[in-house]
Amino acid sequence: MRKQYRSQLVVEESLAEEPMGQFARWFRDAADANVFEPNAMVVATATPEGRPSSRTVLLKQFDDRGFVFFTNYDSRKGRELAANPFVSLLFPWHPIARQVIVTGTASRIGRDETAAYFRSRPHGSQLGAWASEQSTVIASREELDRRYAELEARYPEGEQVPVPPQWGGIRVVPDAVEFWQGHENRLHDRLRYVLEAGTWRVERLCP
Repeated sequence: MRKQYRSQLVVEESLAEEPMGQFARWFRDAADANVFEPNAMVVATATPEGRPSSRTVLLKQFDDRGFVFFTNYDSRKGRELAANPFVSLLFPWHPIARQVIVTGTASRIGRDETAAYFRSRPHGSQLGAWASEQSTVIASREELDRRYAELEARYPEGEQVPVPPQWGGIRVVPDAVEFWQGHENRLHDRLRYVLEAGTWRVERLCP
C-alpha cells in the first residue's frame, strides 16, 4: 500500500522565526482542513533503562513555553517521565500529508494551572479522573463503572469536584521540532528547528 503525496514545497524562507509560531500556523491549517482531532498526539516516553512506550493523548495548551497535556501522574507515562524526563511528541496529520515531531524535556506544571484547567473539564471527565487509577490492572469493567457511579452519587452535577492530587499537567519544553511535508516519490520536505545556545536554527533533513 503506497500513496503519492502531492503538495506544495516548503522552503526555509516561508518558515516562522521560531518553532511555536510555525506550529501555530500548521495547527491552524490542520483544523481548517477538518483533520479529526488535530490536537491528538503520540507521546513517547522511556524508562531510565531505555525501554520505550507510547500512547495517544490530547494536546490542551501550547504557547512559547511549550506543549501541555494532562494525565494521572501515577500512570505509566507519568512514572516514566518522573524517572526520565526526555520525551517525544508526534502529531500525525495524515489527511494533509503532514507530521510534526517534537523532542524535549517534560516537567509538571503548577497546581494552580492544573486546577484552572480541571475546572474547565466537563463534570463527567472530572469524575473520570478520580474513578480511573490509570495504567493499573482492574478486575472488570463493572468495577470501573461502580467506582464512577459512587463518585457520581457523591458529587452530583453542580457540585464542585476536588482536583485529584495525583492528576495534573505536563509541559514539554522542546529542544527540536521537525516539520514534515509529504511529496511525490518519497522526496518529502523535512525542516527541523534545533535550539542551540538559546537560539533556534533551521536545518533541512534528507527524507
